[in-house]
Amino acid sequence: MSAAQEHGEQRHQDRHLVKAVNVIKHFGHNEVLKGVDLTVDRGEVVCLLGPSGSGKTTFLRLINQMETLTGGRIWVDGELIGIEERKGKLHVRKDSDIARQRSRIGMVFQRFNLFPHMTALGNVVEAPTKVKKISKAAATAEAMALLEMVGLADRARYYPSQLSGGQQQRVAIARALAMKPDLMLFDEPTSALDPELVGEVLTVMRELAAGGTTMIVVTHEMGFAREAADRVVFMDAGVVVEEGNPNEVLLNPRHERTKTFLRRVKDEHQAEVAHEVETVRALQEGELQ
Repeated sequence: MSAAQEHGEQRHQDRHLVKAVNVIKHFGHNEVLKGVDLTVDRGEVVCLLGPSGSGKTTFLRLINQMETLTGGRIWVDGELIGIEERKGKLHVRKDSDIARQRSRIGMVFQRFNLFPHMTALGNVVEAPTKVKKISKAAATAEAMALLEMVGLADRARYYPSQLSGGQQQRVAIARALAMKPDLMLFDEPTSALDPELVGEVLTVMRELAAGGTTMIVVTHEMGFAREAADRVVFMDAGVVVEEGNPNEVLLNPRHERTKTFLRRVKDEHQAEVAHEVETVRALQEGELQ
């Protein structure tokens, strides 16, 4: 069996699409990740929860090679990310090889990061034509299908400035899907949206989850995590504190750090609801114009 065949066989046998072992990341003297172990199976939806500064976003950026590892290893589809082993020694991958690996991973950010000078359609078509060298006609047809899927076919010729935040984020999801990634990463995709726009983005993400898309989602949307996730992972201070079935972790957490975090999230949500109710009451009574 050739080396390529052996590698293909390894991929086939490994049910984990993502495997992280003892992942460590330092920024100067700041130790952001302190030995994270995590696996994600094909077709699985994993939600990462935790307070700001717990290392969730950094972990996603390491998977997508937007940051480099300080220590540990990450495999995606059986391939080491960022490095490769040759003759018993580890070597940094070439830029072209890193680009190839990254092209198989879609990432949706807090901010939409759309090209402002391109229409929604242009944003979705760009990567398949430039990176994968797909014909303009084929890429356009696929892009229109994706915009239809996220409910924006009628906004294909609109520029980002003409779209709401929720619409821009849905275009960003379509753009990531246009590369036909094996894995989708979401970094707090609703955090920059007005509350009334959050639902339209979560609806698209629920549909992706139901369709079997492998997803790692950093989120504070507890309802989404409970409904869509196969597994919830709670991180704090650079480590995985606990993980498990969403109902187990969200309704019956074992660790005090998890309980404290969930209480704070609940209190913040109740405060937001109370504020919205008060605003509506004031409007109805004519106190606001």
